[in-house]
Amino acid sequence: MSYFKLTYVTLASAGLLFLGACSNNQPTTNTNNNPASSISGTPSPVAKISSNHGASKGGQVVETGNYHLELVPEKEANQTHLDLYLQTGDSHATVPNAKVTAQVQLPDGKAKIIPFTYDAKDKHYTGLLKENKAGQYQVKISADVEGKKIDGRFSFNR
Repeated sequence: MSYFKLTYVTLASAGLLFLGACSNNQPTTNTNNNPASSISGTPSPVAKISSNHGASKGGQVVETGNYHLELVPEKEANQTHLDLYLQTGDSHATVPNAKVTAQVQLPDGKAKIIPFTYDAKDKHYTGLLKENKAGQYQVKISADVEGKKIDGRFSFNR
């Protein structure tokens, strides 16, 4: 009987060692650019990145508090057209009365401030980045809605 117990313990130990050797306990590294990181690389404490909350316009989405921000950069020959969808609540109602600006860090490290205007017909804010350098652009959107500050951080490549 003790022979069976010894065999059972040996087989069970070998099985556990085999499972341990097959498991992947290496830490994973996220190589994707994090749109919620700030221009200086410090994470934004209030923003939550979402890819499946509401209907997307094809851009990067950041949920912050009760607000939904989506930035859609459209590259043109010598500039980039920036569309920002600023919405609130679960129904994603458009916020038409905000003062919106973008602080953009260019690939060469220089910074630009881009003012946005509201397009009532298409119900979103638009800005124009007159740069066409290749590389990654870091964007910090700042919106003031009736005295409440809303920030979102994005990035895109050109």
